[in-house]
Amino acid sequence: MLWGASFLFMRVGAPQFGPIALIGLRVAIAALCLWPLWLASSEAASLRRHALPMATVGICNSALPFVLLAYASLSLTAGFTALINATVPLWAALVGMLWLRDRLTPRQWIGLLLGVIGMAVLTWGKVTFREGGSALAIMAGLLATLSYGFSSHFARQALAGVAPLAIATGSQTCAAIALAPLTLAFWPTATPSGYAWLALILLATLSTALAYILYFRLIAHLGGQRASTVTFLIPVFAAGWGGIFLGEVVTPPMLLGGAIILVGTALTLGIARTSRRQRS
Repeated sequence: MLWGASFLFMRVGAPQFGPIALIGLRVAIAALCLWPLWLASSEAASLRRHALPMATVGICNSALPFVLLAYASLSLTAGFTALINATVPLWAALVGMLWLRDRLTPRQWIGLLLGVIGMAVLTWGKVTFREGGSALAIMAGLLATLSYGFSSHFARQALAGVAPLAIATGSQTCAAIALAPLTLAFWPTATPSGYAWLALILLATLSTALAYILYFRLIAHLGGQRASTVTFLIPVFAAGWGGIFLGEVVTPPMLLGGAIILVGTALTLGIARTSRRQRS
């Protein structure tokens, strides 16, 4: 619910703050919320020992994809942007194969193919650079998911053994530092409305800081693979929030393309196979 709501909050805040200023404030406020928890933990010294990897994760897993998704939300609905975001596991599998030489199973190859087909259905008729087209927004969303896919492998390689709360706090802090000059440079000329400020605060506190804490707790109790099933719920809630608060409509291509993408994601993650084993 919280991550699905982030696409609603970006739809409200990005037009008034601009993508860069909105995300610069998002990660800064999230870092401020996470710091007291981090300092109270036993991992308070981990930032100094892992400063460079945390900076890389902060840029590639927060600053860059957040800005790209906020840019995409300027012209795409919350549900549509969330469906693009659902391709993260597909990119992660592809990055793992090309970078780490991970071998993909036939099931995962089928999942990747379904992901491509789903994206084709989802974006059919929208990929145009002419006025009113959404090509740049869609490309920004896909680049954001590619950045997420790279970050998941990099963090596992470079930050193995570091407490999740330390990674979350350190990465958000580094993202805030990296975006600070751009946030000042692209500060909105007109004062954002109260609704835009409310969307920003909820985006930073609930959909970033609190969502990270809940997700890392989920990983600790269920493991990374089972925790990744939240991928299937994010687009549902994003479309629901967009429909309730912004009057956005879920179109047939979104339903069909989204369903194909999510089936491909399930195959790529091995969730369908895991479910059969658990039932047996």
